Amino acid sequence: MTIDLHQLALHSIDSAADELGMADWVRATLHQPERSLAVQVPYRADDGAIRVVPGYRVAHSMARGPAKGGTRFHMDVTATEVAGLATLMSVKTAVVDLPLGGGKGGITVDPKQLSETELESLTRSYTRAIAGSIGPDLDIPAPDVNTGQRHMDWMADEFARVTGRPQPGVVTGKSTAAGGSLGRDTATAAGCRTVVIASARRMELPADARVVIQGFGNAGAPLAAMLAADGFRVVGVSDSRGAIHDPRGLDIGAVAATKAAHGSVIHHDAELIAPEDLLALDCEILVPAALEGAIDAAEAERVRARLIAEAANGPVTDRADAILHDRQITVVPDVLASAGGVIVSCFEWQQNQREERWSARYVADRLEQRMRHSLDDLWAVAAARDLDLRTAAMVLGVGRIAAAIEERHGLDVARELAS
Repeated sequence: MTIDLHQLALHSIDSAADELGMADWVRATLHQPERSLAVQVPYRADDGAIRVVPGYRVAHSMARGPAKGGTRFHMDVTATEVAGLATLMSVKTAVVDLPLGGGKGGITVDPKQLSETELESLTRSYTRAIAGSIGPDLDIPAPDVNTGQRHMDWMADEFARVTGRPQPGVVTGKSTAAGGSLGRDTATAAGCRTVVIASARRMELPADARVVIQGFGNAGAPLAAMLAADGFRVVGVSDSRGAIHDPRGLDIGAVAATKAAHGSVIHHDAELIAPEDLLALDCEILVPAALEGAIDAAEAERVRARLIAEAANGPVTDRADAILHDRQITVVPDVLASAGGVIVSCFEWQQNQREERWSARYVADRLEQRMRHSLDDLWAVAAARDLDLRTAAMVLGVGRIAAAIEERHGLDVARELAS
């Protein structure tokens, strides 16, 4: 279903602001992006025609550092969606205590209808359109829905052409040959794995707890493989074409091979179930790793898991979240559970800025440490204030952003109010 992510993000900020007793001027600052850009993106089609689609880039907050956030290519991209995602990125970077703010970008286009040549033309055109608003010290794009290494390589190369010098730190998620970090391709999955394992132990779930993963894509597929290797039983997975189930535990390597060969998990030798029934499977752990709004109120009533780890952005609607809370289902929110990607993006940016190359083991160890510490911080805030984890995450992240805003502007505002 479609949800207004921007309004959802602002509602969450207001709830955190109420809990923190935040000053009105700081709350108002958090309600508005620092910079919002809407552009027209012309590109050359294979038939020689020039076509034009809308694009966006929003920097919500740079109080704690340069804005950071992905760039998605999708037909549903809108200005309000991008603003909402940028707002949530500000909170996400603050929750995991990175020296970054929050941003997001996107183009309203169906990339599956474009050739490789058209995609490159589109990506380079978008980069030229937003070049004045991005940079290693200003706003740092990254991959998101329907974008990946090749798009980031094109963006970095085009930005170098526009500015006249190579600046690999302008984007993250690049190929390693172009300055990308080792471990970036599985970072979201690896970060979510740490959250799942630590939370499962805290909740005393079985060592072979049953896991259901909605979305067998860039995050869900490697996460399924990691959790299966850890001894968990992945009993259900889905993709855009359908869902499968095996109560004994799926052979994730075989499922991945089937998807690679035939384009979907539904061709694997397992029970085929309706996608909406996946969420109601009997399990201990549910991981929504698809698009936002995947779990609404009706589906929340059917969830049987004890723990939900949100590997996707905004997968649970506001009403569904309240239902899950009433049913005492623990939800580790997306601002932490899906933060592995932005953490390793930060590592990539730091390597580029320092002209360093870190080993895969060093990256993995730093990611796990950061996720564990952040989860501990989150549980501590929840316990101290008697809050659910989502509200605690917003309080933690918003509180850190507000402190930076007050430090940057507070004295000037105080003088103006006193004059």
